[in-house]
Amino acid sequence: MWTSNGMIALYIAIGIVAAAVGAWLLMRKTMRTRIHVEKSLRLDPDMNDWLVVFGWTPKVLYVPTILASVFACILMFLHESGWGILARIDPTVVGGVWFTIFFVNFLIEEYNVNLRLLIIVFSCSGFLLLWLHLLGWVAGFLGLFKHLAFSISGTGYLLIAVIGAMTIGISWLRGLFYYVAITPNNLDIQTGPAEAGEQIGREEYSTKIDTGDFLERLLGFGRIMVVFKDRGRPPVSLLVWRVHKKAEMLEKVRAKFTVDHPQEVFEHEPVPPPPPPAPPQSGPPESTIG
Repeated sequence: MWTSNGMIALYIAIGIVAAAVGAWLLMRKTMRTRIHVEKSLRLDPDMNDWLVVFGWTPKVLYVPTILASVFACILMFLHESGWGILARIDPTVVGGVWFTIFFVNFLIEEYNVNLRLLIIVFSCSGFLLLWLHLLGWVAGFLGLFKHLAFSISGTGYLLIAVIGAMTIGISWLRGLFYYVAITPNNLDIQTGPAEAGEQIGREEYSTKIDTGDFLERLLGFGRIMVVFKDRGRPPVSLLVWRVHKKAEMLEKVRAKFTVDHPQEVFEHEPVPPPPPPAPPQSGPPESTIG
């Protein structure tokens, strides 16, 4: 019993968990995470404006596909179990809707789709449908998509959602140790779990906000670019979420310069100086009659 395959698998799992906990206990005092830096900057009385950001993986743009996979997984499991009206649902319809969302996500990640390109694409699509309508071929053209018959099981949708969520989670975990901290005086580039960073003065770099991809912007994403004065050094491009908020914070940071003001500490209250003596009176003294 103690040497069965199930027990061996349990031993391996316990060993992995114990190793992870031990590594955390040994390294927790030496780690310099993004959350720790944000807390330090927040508690600094001389620091009012700052920005700490990291770069998401481009796969974060597939969040709509991941959510669609979860929804499709639930529908397919209910369909496969014969639950209610969903037992009569067509799996190819679910697959077609899911594939459409995935294809749009693929275009968002792969290409820089600006508003002008979208207008051109929609105009050309409308012209194509109008031309097909004049020839009476619209029904035949749309009928081509019925032969795709794209269908995935509930387990397949679940696997897609889990893999996508793990990819995004690993990107967030990496961002704890690979990030950029921008303050009014300098730029800190962190590249490891310990103090393995680089500090660059405010005059040695410039920043740029890139929201040229219209579809990315609709999802709330954009890019913060750091361009260095040294042209031999490649710029740093970070894909960030809620780019409008990050852009406002970055503008405030770059518009200021912080100077530390040391505060004087007195052990006792200062003693005020004595008042100056009264000036002598001029003229004869007053006589006194007894």
